[in-house]
Amino acid sequence: MSMSIRQRSLRYGPGVHSSHLGTQTSLAASLVLLALGIAVVAVLGPLVAGVIRYHVSAGAMNQIRGGDIAVLIFAVPMSLAAASLVRRGRTAGPVLALGPSIYSVYMYSQLALGGDILRYPGNSERFFFLYLAIFILSGWIALEAWRMISYQVLPPISGRLRRVFGWFTLVVGFFLVFGLHLPGLMDAWSSRPVGPEYLADPVVFWLVKFMDLGLVVPAVTVVAVGTLRNRPWAVKAAYAVGVWIALLGSSVAGMAVVMQVTDDPAATVANTVAFGSFAVVAIAIAVALLAPVLAVPEEDGEP
Repeated sequence: MSMSIRQRSLRYGPGVHSSHLGTQTSLAASLVLLALGIAVVAVLGPLVAGVIRYHVSAGAMNQIRGGDIAVLIFAVPMSLAAASLVRRGRTAGPVLALGPSIYSVYMYSQLALGGDILRYPGNSERFFFLYLAIFILSGWIALEAWRMISYQVLPPISGRLRRVFGWFTLVVGFFLVFGLHLPGLMDAWSSRPVGPEYLADPVVFWLVKFMDLGLVVPAVTVVAVGTLRNRPWAVKAAYAVGVWIALLGSSVAGMAVVMQVTDDPAATVANTVAFGSFAVVAIAIAVALLAPVLAVPEEDGEP
């Protein structure tokens, strides 16, 4: 028997009535379209068919292949699972939708804008509207999923998990600034830059720096501090950031593995092990965050 409006309203939280239920079907359908779109890009890209040829160096192409592996293994199934949960009116639906949607906004804007069309051959510009559609769709999904979630009905995050997530997220932000981006910036600002990523793909280099330092680091830092201080608004944000970091970690690990297998000059065993370990920890934290939400019974909220 289908749930009543009141039952589903309670599922999503106070004040969520027909306005949210009216978008439930469209959100589920959008998540299916997102899964299809990112799967098509991954299959048409250098990982499988090679139909999409990006204007990047061989090293950056290996990184794209690694990212596509993470998309097919994690982001596509997660989007489909979120669609199923949203369609059934489960609290976990919009919560799970935050991860792949935010990840897609981040990744496909870089794929659309990061190539050097004058330096490297390719045809990725012909797929511009596909990337744009994924970007717009992902942004809408993220905003709608965020709007549908009320922190009052989310299971509380345990004190121990809050501390683990908060400090791990702060470490991620610290590493992005001081371990990853600042050394590259110092090299790029020098009179004779030698960094292979900057010299081979300067457009990608500056785009990633701009997005990570201007958007990602401030966002994860604010969420980490809010979570450690047990602020109510940080509960929803913790799910979004936690799943996004897990997807990003999987993508980076995939890149490292592909670079190692293809004997990329920039690849090292130490980096592959480090990024793989980071991905495992990030996934474990994301699973720990999502498990209580996924465990909410379907008939929860019944009067």
